[in-house]
Amino acid sequence: MPYFGSEETVKDLKRALSNPNVQADRLRYRNYITRVIRSMTQGLDVSSLFMEMVKASATVDIVQKKLVYLYMVTYAGHKPDLALLAINTLRKDCADPNPMVRGLALRNMCNLRMPGITEYIQQPILSGLRDKASYVRRVAVLGCAKMHSLQPNTEIDPSVVNELYALLRDPDPVVMVNCLRALEEILRDEGGVVINKPIAHHLLNRLKDLDSWAQSEVLRLLLRYCPRSDDELFDILSLLDGFLSSAHAPVMAATLRLFLHLAAAHPAVQADALSRARGPLLAVCGSASRELRFAGLSHVQQVLRSQPAQYCSHYKRFFCSYSEPGYIRLRKMEILVELVNDENVVLILEELKSYCTDVSTDLAQAAIAAIGRIGRTYTEKCLDILTGLLALKQEHITSAVVQTFRDLVWFCPQSTGPVCKAVEGCDETPQDDEGKQALLWLLGAHGELISSAPYLLEGFIDGLKVEISSAVKMELLTSTLKLFLSRPAETQDMLGRLLHYCIEDEADMNVRDRAGLYYRLLQSGPDRTRQILLGPNSDPSMTVLTGRPEEPVSVWASSFNTLGSLCGTGAGPENLPAEDSAHQVHAAEEAELGFGPAEQNLNTEPEEPLSDAAAAELDLTAGPPISHEAFERLWLDLQVVHQQVLEVRRPPEPPETLQAAFLLVKIQTLAFSRADAALWKAYVYSRAGGTLLLAELLQGAPEEPESEGMLLVSIKQQPENQSAVRNFISVLKRVLQTLSSNTS
Repeated sequence: MPYFGSEETVKDLKRALSNPNVQADRLRYRNYITRVIRSMTQGLDVSSLFMEMVKASATVDIVQKKLVYLYMVTYAGHKPDLALLAINTLRKDCADPNPMVRGLALRNMCNLRMPGITEYIQQPILSGLRDKASYVRRVAVLGCAKMHSLQPNTEIDPSVVNELYALLRDPDPVVMVNCLRALEEILRDEGGVVINKPIAHHLLNRLKDLDSWAQSEVLRLLLRYCPRSDDELFDILSLLDGFLSSAHAPVMAATLRLFLHLAAAHPAVQADALSRARGPLLAVCGSASRELRFAGLSHVQQVLRSQPAQYCSHYKRFFCSYSEPGYIRLRKMEILVELVNDENVVLILEELKSYCTDVSTDLAQAAIAAIGRIGRTYTEKCLDILTGLLALKQEHITSAVVQTFRDLVWFCPQSTGPVCKAVEGCDETPQDDEGKQALLWLLGAHGELISSAPYLLEGFIDGLKVEISSAVKMELLTSTLKLFLSRPAETQDMLGRLLHYCIEDEADMNVRDRAGLYYRLLQSGPDRTRQILLGPNSDPSMTVLTGRPEEPVSVWASSFNTLGSLCGTGAGPENLPAEDSAHQVHAAEEAELGFGPAEQNLNTEPEEPLSDAAAAELDLTAGPPISHEAFERLWLDLQVVHQQVLEVRRPPEPPETLQAAFLLVKIQTLAFSRADAALWKAYVYSRAGGTLLLAELLQGAPEEPESEGMLLVSIKQQPENQSAVRNFISVLKRVLQTLSSNTS
């Protein structure tokens, strides 16, 4: 907003700039021009001084010219008629003997925003592209992009594009990079600048002459080039080799991404590049800049998906500091979970235990959740720590521990006994909704092992009138009914009171409908209720593969050094959408759901093999991993579309060997039975042609004596695609036959 007395100020400046005595004194004249610029930046309208400022541009003083040009660029849109006078002055300066004046005039002429400006700047820009001074050529190249942005819908001038392509061989490296940026802007609708073999080799040979930002830009554009032969590929990788250890993090990351892209067909080369980049990545994780440190941690988390063992010995680099912000500490805890092995598990658990009492509630709960994820592999050690945390009797810690107990029981059924004992000895009751739901689920699912379960549920029922969360109320209904089925004498009265209140007095429609459903279900008898509510139990012989298998680099290489890695997309099961997380599944499900095979007729007739073209089109691909809960939910929702008995026996291999063999052909493994189990099961999944395939492998089914010793394969898919099923069966059979022949 203009300040008081602005009109008088403008008049004074106008008189001073028109005074011949002031114009004769260079320092005094420049001082008044500076005052005009100062007033302009303070919000004062000084557009009425346009003519005086245009006259002031006729000077050899470079500082005065810069000030006047700044004024012209600001007010050219307000005074388009008078700005034409400035155009003539700028065009004259474009022919000045001083290259600094020529470049300055050309740059400001391109910045004028007024109708019809392109017809005035086109010729000076073309002249600037051929100027002897590199500074003028730099400005002229960027001026081409500005000229295109002024008229984006006009036809691209091929002569300008040819000039820019020719300037890619300019001796000045800045001109070369500016040409790439200008061509990228001008040819955006056509896919950007074309990188062919001569251009790619020229850019590679000039990389050492560029600054770090230009190197990053060139390395990004080189992703568009595909070498014609392995000899050319390894020549390019040799040129890029030195940049893998660059001191500039953006250059190192861009080089590594290019390495991974070019060597997609050579996994050994990719692994070697990741190994060489380990030191620079660790250095970035210890950077003084918090933003750069977070970016480094995010990229390390991506690399861990393919090479977790490479960073296990450096786990101390990811211990948290008290001065670090929360988002960095959360990312470090996620990485520590990935680095756990038999040698460092004790030290990592001790470190995470110290974070559980952090002043930040979110960080403390995240540390407890991290211990719970480690507990899926090292159950006994983690249960001792979690049980000890309950003794602190802090509300947020108790809630997080109970939620972790629930997830641990879900993933590791063998921990049910110790968890129930710990819950029974806990004096504190969670006060937040998530903690209440977790405790209620434990009381309902395993109430027969918790002697105080009816008394705990009665406390929830007595406080139902003041409960706000409908999710807690529905979980209370389900848990009470489950406990009634296992301990009816102790629970009958409280279940009646709960159903009466929810049906007659509850205002929430969802809770009222759930209570009515359970009431009608009980009328059909306890056996029918147990059959519908509880369903089949999970197979106790199944062993969940808690460790994530190493993924091919190609799964995540395309998102390396992009915002996708910072957002954590596809970083692992813990970063799946919220609906796939364990606590959402437990809250939505009504019972302990098992992997029950659907009743389908056996199809022992061999399928026709796919043609080579169809098989190439429907090759199995590895996508983002599916959590155990998401797999089970999909398996229960979908119908079996194909069953087939494979005339191949399961090879007597350990689960790790089978898992590695399946991973090579893009079949990802979720769970295996023990190797010595009489009824052997395995659950796997893959993708083909946009179709998700879920499969159950079963051997030794007593209800199928004619297939004894053979392997029964049941497949479900989404969406339906019979060609993908046949391809999946073919790949699966080939792998099992290969393993069987190697064993024999």
